[in-house]
Amino acid sequence: MGQLTGKRAWITGGGSGIGAAAAQALAASGAEVIVSGRRAEPLEAVAETVRRAGGTASVKVLDVADHRAVAAAAEAIGGVDILLANAGSNVPDRSFAKVSDEGWDRVIGVNLSGVFYPVRAALPGMRARGGGLVILISSWAGRYATRLTGPAYNATKRAVLAVGESLNDEEGANGIRCTVIMPGEVATDILKSRPVPPSQEEMDRMLKVEDMAATIRFVAEMPPHVCLNEILISPTWNRFYQGFKEAK
Repeated sequence: MGQLTGKRAWITGGGSGIGAAAAQALAASGAEVIVSGRRAEPLEAVAETVRRAGGTASVKVLDVADHRAVAAAAEAIGGVDILLANAGSNVPDRSFAKVSDEGWDRVIGVNLSGVFYPVRAALPGMRARGGGLVILISSWAGRYATRLTGPAYNATKRAVLAVGESLNDEEGANGIRCTVIMPGEVATDILKSRPVPPSQEEMDRMLKVEDMAATIRFVAEMPPHVCLNEILISPTWNRFYQGFKEAK
């Protein structure tokens, strides 16, 4: 019996990276996990990994940028105790000089609307249950805008901080708490979308998805009267301080 036994956790962006690792960590603590994303195959692989380890997992395919799809998915899933809004995206051509209208809209759709829609969909059930936990994955770029990540990504990840603040302001009285986690560089596939991807040597020094999963589990296991509003986490060798070879 883990600390999260009896809890249900819905994870967006659950087919890979942070979401997949978080699904395993929350399931290991006893939670039933529902993983969402656009592609069924990786989601099923994550769910099967959870099941083989003795956990309970199911899959709901959806595009978080589609509000109708999110609403339908939330209705099918039912009430959840934990929402991990983890889906995120960026585009290779991301500077003001290069970003296209389509690229801008894509980043806004996934990183901001794709956070808002699942949160909005999960809140009624949490209110009815008298509480719940929302974990939003922002970024170091949400606190400190950087040229490397680009204006669309920077804007959306900073906006996620405001979403979290608004949640705690409006919903704390309903027993609903929100934690925004702002990781520095994490070795995930999203780094491949950078104009110049980091080297394997650089990735080896970054945060690992297991580090993020442990942080998410820590937040989820805190008692209901505790709200960890924000967590800023980075590798010890923090390239936002040390500098980026590929940006020179």
